[in-house]
Amino acid sequence: MNGPQDLGGAMGFGPVLPEPEGELFHADWEKGAFALTLAMGALGRWSIDAARHTRESIPPARYLSASYYEIWLTALERLLVAHGLTTEAELREGRSLEASPTVRPLPAPDVLPALMRGTQYSRPAANPARFAVGDRVRTRNEHPTGHTRLPRYARDKEGVVEAARGVFVFPDTLAHGQGEAPQWLYTIRFEGRELWGEQSDPTLAISIDAWESYLEPL
Repeated sequence: MNGPQDLGGAMGFGPVLPEPEGELFHADWEKGAFALTLAMGALGRWSIDAARHTRESIPPARYLSASYYEIWLTALERLLVAHGLTTEAELREGRSLEASPTVRPLPAPDVLPALMRGTQYSRPAANPARFAVGDRVRTRNEHPTGHTRLPRYARDKEGVVEAARGVFVFPDTLAHGQGEAPQWLYTIRFEGRELWGEQSDPTLAISIDAWESYLEPL
């Protein structure tokens, strides 16, 4: 989806200002937003990729004027309504207006172990890798309306396979409830001038991870 989140290489947004290492939150409410998003995600009603797509689907004017955790909260509200866990009226009122669905929240003592454990997205290989390290490839020129992990700036570009990472769940289908559809995942190296043109820094190169269906052989 060519949404407001996909700004790699876009001009007019000013410089990127790195924040101090280890500074995770700017206010206490952000900690609550983070915890609430994780707790509701632990219910298993939606996948991480569905959550990402919901954030990407926030209208650009709202998305670009919101802070990081405001985006998280906005997306969480949409997910909760979509899955029948709250209503628009309850969000406006800030309280429960009817009997809530039975849910089993993640107990506080289980939060840290769950975070440390993470979620396993690798899968056994059903087929050999189509590409090998050193192969030249071109990314597909596709602009899907749904979720994709291929950045807009890296579409229809030539690069070289740096590594074959194994087989992983395909986010583009998982985000929309269409199954895991696991594929080989590769790291592809692009020269800066291939991505940004002749005016790019000639010493610049960028590596991205790309699923097999994003790639074509050269």
